[in-house]
Amino acid sequence: MGDVTGTDGAGPLKEAVGRHGIWSVGLRSEDPARRGELADAAAELEELGFDAVWLGGSPTVRHAVPLIEATSRLVVATGIQSIWQYEAAGTAAAFGELEKGRPGRFLLGLGVSHARMTEQYRRPYSAMVDYLDALDAAGVPAGRRVLAALGPKMLELSRDRAAGSHPYLMTVEHTAVAREILGAAPLLAPETKVVLDTDPDRARTTARGTLALYLTLPNYTNSLLRFGFTEDDFADGGSDRLVDALFAWGDDDRIRERIEAFHAAGADHVAVQVVDAGPRDALPRAAWRRLAELLR
Repeated sequence: MGDVTGTDGAGPLKEAVGRHGIWSVGLRSEDPARRGELADAAAELEELGFDAVWLGGSPTVRHAVPLIEATSRLVVATGIQSIWQYEAAGTAAAFGELEKGRPGRFLLGLGVSHARMTEQYRRPYSAMVDYLDALDAAGVPAGRRVLAALGPKMLELSRDRAAGSHPYLMTVEHTAVAREILGAAPLLAPETKVVLDTDPDRARTTARGTLALYLTLPNYTNSLLRFGFTEDDFADGGSDRLVDALFAWGDDDRIRERIEAFHAAGADHVAVQVVDAGPRDALPRAAWRRLAELLR
């Protein structure tokens, strides 16, 4: 099922990516010495039954290549490539080259990043439209890209100019609103974070270690404010209410129920990111095995 070709709606794409995928910064690396390690991890994820992996850390096409070459059907997506970091012409050329050898295995996820991370950050919505225009001109099909859309305008753009949306760090309630804006056909593939720990204090402490950065980025906090959170929820690393809305933690049943809640709210696919106390670029393969088991 690892084939996302076709632009006649997102049906083939939904089938290709399946219901669950893995989101990981660790699977994207600039270190050639890690190529074998990453390939081995991707092959195991495919064997475990995951249909897609999402590469964090503003990856691009070349970061997907070793994972695609090591697997037979796994869809590899960028989650998310910053439009400021990689020019559209270069992205399109690399996309076309990969398609020649491994057609239908790559999904281009695009986002506008954040003002504090990007010097050239200006008029992000217009910049995304221009980027999509350039991809169209270079022959990258709309059905082979998704956008990291949080607000209504970008969700509408995901519906009209892409195959759908890959929202990051949002709640189940956001998924329901996103589905309403997108309509039934486009792919809706939210990311969600999982802490495999049943101790409330320890799990929330682990979660806050990851959440701290995001609470400094207005694109996220403004979106969360629209869903009933307040500035008080962003203080001291995030309130328990906020942490519990953005992270699934606890035993297998509780984590399974949270992931399934995204599906019930309208998600076609959920990209699961394991959060633990280890290095951000580690490959938590034991945790991935546990997730595969609990999601069967």
